[in-house]
Amino acid sequence: VSQKTVYSFRKAIDEKLSRLPLRYFDGRAHGEILSRVANDVDTIANTLQQSLVQMVTSVVTLAGSVAMMLSISWKLSLVAIATLPFYALATAAIAKNSQRFYKSQQKHLGELNGHVEEAYSGHPVVKAFGYEQASVARFDEVNGRLYEAAWKAQFVSGIIMPVMNFINNIGYVLIAVVGGAMAAKRTLALGDVQAFIQYARQFTQPIIQTANIANVLQATMAASERVFEVLDEEEESPNAPEDSEAVALFRASRGDVSFEGISFGYGEGKLLMDGLSLEAPRGETVAIVGPTGAGKTTLVNLLMRFYELKGGRIAVGGVDIRDLPRGLLRRSFGMVLQDTWLFGGTIRDNIAYGRDGATEEEIVAAAVAAHADHFIRVLPRGYDTELNEDATNLSQGQKQLLTIARAFLADPKVLILDEATSSVDTRTETVVRKAMERLMQGRTSFVIAHRLSTIRDAHTILVMNEGRIVEKGDHESLLGANGFYADLYRSQFLGVEEEEVLPA
Repeated sequence: VSQKTVYSFRKAIDEKLSRLPLRYFDGRAHGEILSRVANDVDTIANTLQQSLVQMVTSVVTLAGSVAMMLSISWKLSLVAIATLPFYALATAAIAKNSQRFYKSQQKHLGELNGHVEEAYSGHPVVKAFGYEQASVARFDEVNGRLYEAAWKAQFVSGIIMPVMNFINNIGYVLIAVVGGAMAAKRTLALGDVQAFIQYARQFTQPIIQTANIANVLQATMAASERVFEVLDEEEESPNAPEDSEAVALFRASRGDVSFEGISFGYGEGKLLMDGLSLEAPRGETVAIVGPTGAGKTTLVNLLMRFYELKGGRIAVGGVDIRDLPRGLLRRSFGMVLQDTWLFGGTIRDNIAYGRDGATEEEIVAAAVAAHADHFIRVLPRGYDTELNEDATNLSQGQKQLLTIARAFLADPKVLILDEATSSVDTRTETVVRKAMERLMQGRTSFVIAHRLSTIRDAHTILVMNEGRIVEKGDHESLLGANGFYADLYRSQFLGVEEEEVLPA
């Protein structure tokens, strides 16, 4: 029963996490989320495994003892039962205090996991900036708070056994006194009194065990609260049906994209975008440029429906993306991000992540198209090379090539490139760009670029600033307009010369 319960818990949490919107993960440390999935569920599992059998045996023992006690003397049974309120009051008082500390303990444990995950994921940065002492100090601070909460929780919960034994001994004395008086009056045989005392011991033992379990349950309740907080989080809006008319229209569409008066903001206050509109016909390359924080990546996240719009609509092939199942919508996009992400497993598995059921020939063809085949084959195990954690046994450029191969294999309607060649050398960038140009043929492509030299040939360049499109056109026309884009371009390519002529 306990294992099935824990299995159901983990399954429910995993399914829940897959349905939560991206903003949930943006606002929390990954280690804190992992602590809820792992540590808090483990706490529930341990309590179920240890306490469930004890509770069953306690109930059976309690019922049997009461039956035998009543068969000997109902008067003495009343004396024994009269101690029950004292057990209940003591258990409630101690458990109430221990729950507060257990809740704090689970909270600080989550913080500690979050710090450790952050510190060791970014260990090279910690080393590079000499932040080791500060990181250790932060660990000691959180660990100290965890220690304070943990020992207080254990101390308060440890009181319960001496208190229960004290009440038990008082009951033992009362039974001995009343039973002795009854034996002296010959209303009860001495042997019956002795037998009753033995059954009274058996009667109180499960009560003490149950009280101890109730105290342990406080830690479980604290862990359960954190687990149920995840399970009660607001999910993404319900998925559209797979067999709708909109889905059929989308499958037959060519992949043109339109943003129609969209509004969006990350918080409840200021909008990052308000009334933004643009058209991206099929087969055209739309480059998005602008300073940091202008909203370039946000635009792509909205297209992928990682976040929901506050107003307006986004249509792909004339179909509102809210009328499409998220899985179908996202499978129609191929993404190559600046921050590469590869999973534990072989190189083959990581490329095949682009499409279910891909054959060996298709995987190799995608690697060849992305110019990754050569470096893969010179590895000791070729396509069967296992990637370690964070794929640190590959260079950043090689990881980027694998993500490009993954996009080739996906064969998407719409291609999204977020500074996709930023991590490869100049020579590799040239050949990869040619391969990507072949990939972009006949597809709607969105290219987020910081290096303006990479988007000169784009059909349309959108210049964004503070969530608005401030300029639109091709490279030559935007330079001729001598506006925001021209300033960005000059700052990249003519910055040195301009600095030399600027007055001191």
